[in-house]
Amino acid sequence: MSMTIMRHARRESAPARLRRVFVLGLALAAATTAAAPAVSADPPRRTQDLGVNVKVFDPSMPVAEIQAALDATHAAQVDNEMGAQRYAYLFKPGRYGTAEQPLQIKVGYYTEIAGLGASPTDVVINGKVEVYNRCLADGGTGNCLALVNFWRTLGNLTINIDGAGQDGCRSGANFWAVSQAVSLRRLNVTSGTFTLMDYCTAGPQYASGGFIADSRLPSVVNGSQQQWLTRNSELGSWSNGVWNQVFSGVAGAPDDAAFPNPPYTTLDTTPLSREKPYLFVDDKGRYNVRVPAAKRNTSGVSWANGLTPGRTIPLSEFFVAKPGDSVRDINNQLARGKHLLFTPGVYDIARSIEVKRPDTVVLGLGHATLTAVNGSVPLDVADVPGVVIAGVTIDAGAELSPVLLRVGKKHGHRPADPADPTTLSDVYFRVGGPHVGKVDTALEVNSDHVLIDHTWVWRADHGVEGFTDTQRWNTNTGLTGVVVNGDDVTATGLFVEHFQRHNTVWNGERGTVVLYQNELPYDPPTQADWMKGDVEGWAGYKVGDHVRKHTLHGAGVYVFNQNNPQIHTENGFEVPETPGVKLHHIMTVNLSAGVIDHVVNGVGGPADLTNVGAPVYVAEYPAP
Repeated sequence: MSMTIMRHARRESAPARLRRVFVLGLALAAATTAAAPAVSADPPRRTQDLGVNVKVFDPSMPVAEIQAALDATHAAQVDNEMGAQRYAYLFKPGRYGTAEQPLQIKVGYYTEIAGLGASPTDVVINGKVEVYNRCLADGGTGNCLALVNFWRTLGNLTINIDGAGQDGCRSGANFWAVSQAVSLRRLNVTSGTFTLMDYCTAGPQYASGGFIADSRLPSVVNGSQQQWLTRNSELGSWSNGVWNQVFSGVAGAPDDAAFPNPPYTTLDTTPLSREKPYLFVDDKGRYNVRVPAAKRNTSGVSWANGLTPGRTIPLSEFFVAKPGDSVRDINNQLARGKHLLFTPGVYDIARSIEVKRPDTVVLGLGHATLTAVNGSVPLDVADVPGVVIAGVTIDAGAELSPVLLRVGKKHGHRPADPADPTTLSDVYFRVGGPHVGKVDTALEVNSDHVLIDHTWVWRADHGVEGFTDTQRWNTNTGLTGVVVNGDDVTATGLFVEHFQRHNTVWNGERGTVVLYQNELPYDPPTQADWMKGDVEGWAGYKVGDHVRKHTLHGAGVYVFNQNNPQIHTENGFEVPETPGVKLHHIMTVNLSAGVIDHVVNGVGGPADLTNVGAPVYVAEYPAP
């Protein structure tokens, strides 16, 4: 894409227009998603014991057959934002698509596309795997953006970009125009350009992502992405950035010396990382789960020198759960020493799934979703080391839950292992959206030495309920998104939005966060509804007053009080004033409604209507 187009894309990311267009599009979006069709194609055949909504492709299958199956699911899922359908499409090792007939995949909501090789190079897609803007007006031709392109997964394969047959604008690039709760891991792209915005549709082309890990990419166009984390990867090049672009352990990452212009934050190595578990088929056709080991101070991809370091668990050692299986049966299997794999679907959870054994793996396929019933805590992890929870979405239900996912007990013994941290990878939370939801705290981490590797914790600002903002404020209730009480907890990619008090509260010592993104709630009816005692508003990120050591790299708190644009929030960030608490590259942004008076602890000017869309930056706090 030309530099003229790039500059134009950056100008068009102004959030005044972004959020106004977004809000105007919500009514149409809700109407569309509420009536999303069922999948028109025949349901995928049961493969192994992975469930009816998993389809496994073999390279011997005709390209046309594979293309037709994927096209049918995309047609059903492209607008199915709040639907209950879930799908996983898995590719056995081999090559798919040819120069004469490239395989060009489009990925809709709640769809996972993944290779089944031990290495990403074992599965090659000659073609594309893409997400485009959704056009919410004018019969699908106007108001085109990626702001609500959530909940989809791509990983563990190679893409040889081939746009044969596509129009000239799209032919040379793989488009991945997404926002939150979208994971791109273990990807190897061997040609062309990988673009995180869809510049080929009509504007405004906004996007609000996102996350890449353990991937080798060529030229990357960031475009209109408001914020993005790229972790432990290799880049040919990176162009553009809107507000907050963070690179951690990335070969080829841009230099951040000129921050905030461009708005890059670059760490040479990642303090703590563990790649997400993945399914693979061995040379005898047996299914296994590879569980990568935790590593400290690393850079680059995990698979550069062969098999990703870690352990292999045969699928036979997993209880493969399907919607309708009882929590009693799941817990019995966990107690007998089984790991747990959730096949795609929605699971009603009326009592806690209890993970009590060290090193237990809980892996979801196709955005498997656990919904709290009767005020339950859907997932409860004991104070034991090495548990891995990955690829699971957890929804609040209509009755108030105290927590949706709890790691360890408050004031517990905490027998943690720094070399084997409990890890949450691609674990997403929703309060409201597809249905009414109520919770006190979505994610509560009490154990020490826990790694949170990419999560989106969302109190919904829209959905199919048909509420006004004031009705939503009083109905879809969520006080706090994330509370961290454990010590030595690390988060890489922490996205938390719209909760009714502090969105994140960090009480543990020696916490480390690499990229934090937050929007304050849109819907407080009055200033009186948005008060912390005598203080106007609740900071989007709060470090406990007693904490003496904490580090935050690359963070933004945004305000869009659309229900009452006169509301003020005193500080975006609130932290103890002590040398050991260090904030690096932080900002507040006004999205055309409401005011954040200061960035942190009274420092930094206001994000108000005089600087809509222009971040107020604090490069270092406390100042050096």
